[in-house]
Amino acid sequence: SLLDEMDVFVLPVFNIDGYVFTHTNNRMWRKTRSKKSGSSCIGADPNRNFDAGWCTLGASSNPCSDTFCGYNPESEIEVKNVADFIRRNKSIIKAYLTIHSYSQLLLFPYSYKYGLAADHTELLTVAQGAASALQSLYGTRYTSGPGATTIYPAAGGSDDWAYDLGVKYSYTFELRDTGRYGFLLPESQIKPTCEETMLAVKYIAAYVQKNLY
Repeated sequence: SLLDEMDVFVLPVFNIDGYVFTHTNNRMWRKTRSKKSGSSCIGADPNRNFDAGWCTLGASSNPCSDTFCGYNPESEIEVKNVADFIRRNKSIIKAYLTIHSYSQLLLFPYSYKYGLAADHTELLTVAQGAASALQSLYGTRYTSGPGATTIYPAAGGSDDWAYDLGVKYSYTFELRDTGRYGFLLPESQIKPTCEETMLAVKYIAAYVQKNLY
């Protein structure tokens, strides 16, 4: 019924070249695969490349670092394409959800600074409700809060960027688990992770539909 009331844009994999590289060369690769003349280091971290407190807290200016912020905001074509899509559709986008792993967290702005977002109280209430909905299926517990204080400071993230652009309900999911398997989650946990996460997504979508701005 929610889909009768709203459109959902799904961008399954932002960093396609990097994703392919994880299956062919380096399973733990996280950056893009862009090249810069004069440098032997490859790529930038797309979640440090958005223009939100760019390259300040929790990001590196070293091109060889896994958290390299890029040579300028939106230097990575993957990031620019996503940002352009959101800018083009800004008038109709009311929520932005970005899905990551791992740690079992539901985060919201800010990550690039320690100050609270103007909508902090509401964002926290919605996040806690979504986390409760998620937990109702398999008992998986998520912690909710601003990125900088709940996990670590990280400038240049897409959720902070979307929020500063005017998309109030901007959240980052850090999916299962809490560290036993980390990024290498067993295949047997993928389906239940998707099922429980959808309950949280539906909770947020239903809230947004009733609280348009």
